[in-house]
Amino acid sequence: MKSKIKITISIVLLFCIFNARAEDLKLWYKQPAASWNEALPVGNGRLGAMVFGGVENERLQLNEETVWSKGGMPQNKKEGYKVLPEIRELLFNGNYVEAEEMCKKYLLSERMPSGTNTYQTLGDLNISFSGIKGYSNYQRELNLDSAFTKTTFITGKIQHTRTVFSSHPDQVLVMLAEADQPGQISCVIELTRPGDFETINVQNGWIRMTGQANNNGVKFETIVKVKLDGGQMSVEGQKLVIKDADKLELRLVAGSDYRGDSPGNLCSAYLQALEDRTYHQVFDDHIKDFQQYFNRVTLNIPASAASTFATDERIDAQKRGAYDPSLTSLYFQYGRYLLISSSRPGCMPANLQGIWADGLTPPWNSDYHVNINIQMNYWPAEITNLSECHIPFLEFIGKLRDNGEKTANELYNSDGFVAHHTTDAWLFTAPTGEPQYGMWPMGAAWAATHIWEHYLFSGDKQFLADYGYSVMKDAALFLSGFMVKHPETGKWVTGPSMSPENVFLTPDNQRASVCMGPAMDLQIVWHLFNSCIDASNELNIDKKFRESLQSKLTNLTPVKIAEDGRILEWSDERVTEALPGHRHISHLYGLYPSYQYNWNDTPDYMKASEKVLEDRLEHGGGHTGWSRAWIINFYARLHDKEKAWKNLTALWAKSTLPNMIDNHPPFQIDGNFGGTAGIAEMLLQSHSGEVTLLPCLPDELPDGEVSGLMARGGHEVSIQWRNSELYQATIKSKLGKPIKLRYKNKVVEFQPEVGEEIILNSNLSKLN
Repeated sequence: MKSKIKITISIVLLFCIFNARAEDLKLWYKQPAASWNEALPVGNGRLGAMVFGGVENERLQLNEETVWSKGGMPQNKKEGYKVLPEIRELLFNGNYVEAEEMCKKYLLSERMPSGTNTYQTLGDLNISFSGIKGYSNYQRELNLDSAFTKTTFITGKIQHTRTVFSSHPDQVLVMLAEADQPGQISCVIELTRPGDFETINVQNGWIRMTGQANNNGVKFETIVKVKLDGGQMSVEGQKLVIKDADKLELRLVAGSDYRGDSPGNLCSAYLQALEDRTYHQVFDDHIKDFQQYFNRVTLNIPASAASTFATDERIDAQKRGAYDPSLTSLYFQYGRYLLISSSRPGCMPANLQGIWADGLTPPWNSDYHVNINIQMNYWPAEITNLSECHIPFLEFIGKLRDNGEKTANELYNSDGFVAHHTTDAWLFTAPTGEPQYGMWPMGAAWAATHIWEHYLFSGDKQFLADYGYSVMKDAALFLSGFMVKHPETGKWVTGPSMSPENVFLTPDNQRASVCMGPAMDLQIVWHLFNSCIDASNELNIDKKFRESLQSKLTNLTPVKIAEDGRILEWSDERVTEALPGHRHISHLYGLYPSYQYNWNDTPDYMKASEKVLEDRLEHGGGHTGWSRAWIINFYARLHDKEKAWKNLTALWAKSTLPNMIDNHPPFQIDGNFGGTAGIAEMLLQSHSGEVTLLPCLPDELPDGEVSGLMARGGHEVSIQWRNSELYQATIKSKLGKPIKLRYKNKVVEFQPEVGEEIILNSNLSKLN
């Protein structure tokens, strides 16, 4: 009898804890956004808006992914390779400052003026409402599972509701304003943009804005079409005036000539396809399309008292150490929401701000930094079951090849292709700027490892064979030609290079950055070469190339552990850190995102990684949002649940804005994506030949459930846990590959069929 009671109680607890609650998947606020950092993002992969939720004045700040200026590209310094031997000799001999000056003179292109090539706002859709005198019961919210914002309030006795979403199927941004009594919507509608190169054309029923970003950038067009139920519409100058409508619907489309199309033809085609579509058809198809991605993964954490507060209040409470466990699931799903909304197949990859950036000169041009930031954007893609959202980045890597081959040839006299620390919509690959950040030829190599990761999770051999492997191979070809043998050890080493954006002190106390064989370079070589070898074996091609990579790996300079027990960031033990709390922790690349270091095979490097993190944090590391997010992933891989949780809550407390976007400062979206990946890594890991359940479960999350996470090998994993212990797990095999499954010290192996589900109890014994 007692056992039956226990079973019944367990079932009730399961239902209470894990029944999905829609209210848990909302960001909500009691007041309109006072600034851009409080506005809420919507997007369909390419067309987005920040929604302010104003009562009398609503602003939708607009973006379209291809609106880029174009003022020139950094050019390769041809025949720079002629001075490479001299630069390398200087570096091997410890003459760092002199070598760095030569790099600047002979290898680095001039830095482009800030804003020369920059992602820009499409403009603003402003709606000024009249007849509203005071309001109450205000709430605005972002529904993560259905991808729309809703603003509600009461004025007098009238309930107003405004809904905004960006539809991928119909390629349109929609706003619907409603009231529960007729004739209550009166407003003025206007399209504006801060630039000088726009023309506004207004006719009854629509507004058209055309322009060109900084004269020689893309040409663009956006059209707002107005649909009314009741009321009247008129034109006043460059504005549309609406009076006494029952309902107002705005449909905004946009396009550019970035891909060679006519912006006007694109907008006309979008509007024509919408001609016979009702609001409810567009809205329903939008939700159905979005949820095919979003609903693949659930993460349910029991709510605490803190979860009843508005989102900005919850974030603010983190500064005071409030315990809010279900903020984990909200933050996690917000990251997935942002990725779906800013990176769809056929689109450009998410940039430094995703697709949401205000003004004509956003921070760092809102470009593509290839020395961690764009890679971090895609860390959650595979593990959180959004493999398709990874594709824009994977295709972008291949698009860098044409320019990257020229840079490899003209600057380094090498085969293959190279990219450095940053690029933009025009795909430049030349090193640019100062040695401290520009003299880093590893961008393409790191990015190319994402292709193999995509294959490990998805098993898409066609993509690997038709496209992915050749990109990986060309990146590895460059490194093969770029590396030289160290004159003292005879082992292969990269250089000239540097550890991203960091500096060291030379023995005579001068600052420098450029060196031979920084730890991160060697770890990227290991990662890319092993990925190429595995891909070559998988496709059964390129045996000679595979063997050449293996030969170089066998004789690759090893990453050193210093006398103090830390991994050396620079190979020369005579140099010291100039910035011991630096935001980049590049020499732990082998820990994450790579799989070179793990507790099973390289415990010494795991312990050395712990010491690196301890020292970095002691000196103020993790002070930017994305850096803190990277630290969460490091500690997840180290299985340090206490520090993983501590850094997750620090990310919320110190680097999360009221609208939950990441604060570098200012806003960079990579911290959101890195934090989402870190939460996933706490719950599931599959990088070391095993699928590990709950490898880093914080004590602060004693009960919960996750479903739909992906492990390498094409395994979809769902996990339930109670009192910080595994309760039940379900493994669904998409590819029919063998799986070695671990929970703590228990390891089991299975050979599932394609589509087979295996249900396991806390002892990893099969229940089906």
